[in-house]
Amino acid sequence: MNLNVGIDVSKAKLDYCGLDSAKKVIFQDKTTNTPDGAGQIEKLILEWAKRQDDSLKIVIGMEATSVYNIHPTLYFEQSSALSALDATVVTLNPKMTHRYSQLFDDDKTDTIDAFHIADFLRIGRYQVPVTRDEKHIALQRLTRERYHIVKQITDGKNHFLNNLYFRLNTLEAELPTSVFGNTMMTVLSGEKYTLDEIAQMPLQTLTQDLNQLSHGRFGDPEAIAKTLQKAIRSSYRLSKTVADSVDQVMAIYINQIRMLQKQLKALDKSITDLCAVIDGSQSTQSIPGVGPVYSAGLLAEIGQIERFPSEASLASYAGLVWRRSQSGNGERQLTPRTHNGDQYLRYYLIEAANSVRAHDPTFARFYDKKYREVPKYQHRRACVMTARKLVRVIYALLKNHELYKPAKAV
Repeated sequence: MNLNVGIDVSKAKLDYCGLDSAKKVIFQDKTTNTPDGAGQIEKLILEWAKRQDDSLKIVIGMEATSVYNIHPTLYFEQSSALSALDATVVTLNPKMTHRYSQLFDDDKTDTIDAFHIADFLRIGRYQVPVTRDEKHIALQRLTRERYHIVKQITDGKNHFLNNLYFRLNTLEAELPTSVFGNTMMTVLSGEKYTLDEIAQMPLQTLTQDLNQLSHGRFGDPEAIAKTLQKAIRSSYRLSKTVADSVDQVMAIYINQIRMLQKQLKALDKSITDLCAVIDGSQSTQSIPGVGPVYSAGLLAEIGQIERFPSEASLASYAGLVWRRSQSGNGERQLTPRTHNGDQYLRYYLIEAANSVRAHDPTFARFYDKKYREVPKYQHRRACVMTARKLVRVIYALLKNHELYKPAKAV
């Protein structure tokens, strides 16, 4: 006899429903999203199990709902009583359960949602169980936050560039160095001089200041000084009121970028330290171009490799699959990538693949081949295809506890 427990999770409460193999409702109610509430559901499951004489299969499932499902999931995972019954705890993709619920002409309530989740579990269409190891969960909190910080840095830089163009529309195209270097951000933030003061400053003085600010790292500080002054003089002139506003906005984004970069550096150190005690880190870091941070991002999302029966299932979990579309004698030639999957795992796979192709000849050749196949979006497409190839390598290394050897590249 099977028991399928569907839980609709929200911030404050848990709506739950238990269905047996015959689609009979064993229990259904709601409780608080607290240890006591989860314990109440656990008690009902154990009471049902005591009444059964034949073999049991217990599946507890809930949708991935921001951070709200994490605590009840861990509670059931760590329950010794449920572990003794070999209960399975799964996290479901909300898209799948939503599509399943659309098959029925029912109202949309939390109680009915819990029933549909239990019924979805009953037909056995759920996928990979959640990670069980606490070390992976701890690492996951760090690597996922890193993903969001990187996105914030990228967004901040884009906003900064928009305002920089508004202020100096010719600078970025002509400047022979990055505007996001520490020296250039100091100059553009107005910490030492205003842009108008830079335009009027003697070239020799500006060159010396740039060389001092960069600690001699600029190869040709005079060329940079000339470009700066030329850009300020040749760009569209703004009124003082508008220019002051834009300068203030640019300074805000410069401070934000610096602060986030400092946080990213500290986060990378914590990730590196924790990654050292994670199983499989030696295998993934043996791949050229995959350092401790990318390795941690991959392992935090993959968890135990035993969760995946094949490399194809791992690729599907990451959303690196292209669905076939065929009907009758026709078959669609363009197969877009699915929008499902773990966005964090996909991000670290693509970033790692882009790094690996710069260090490994096999991946470099594969990347170049995919790059030349299409007339547009070449780099993005080639990186995604290379990431799919990297999945096979990572799966084999983790499954067999091996180190990467270029001669045995998959």
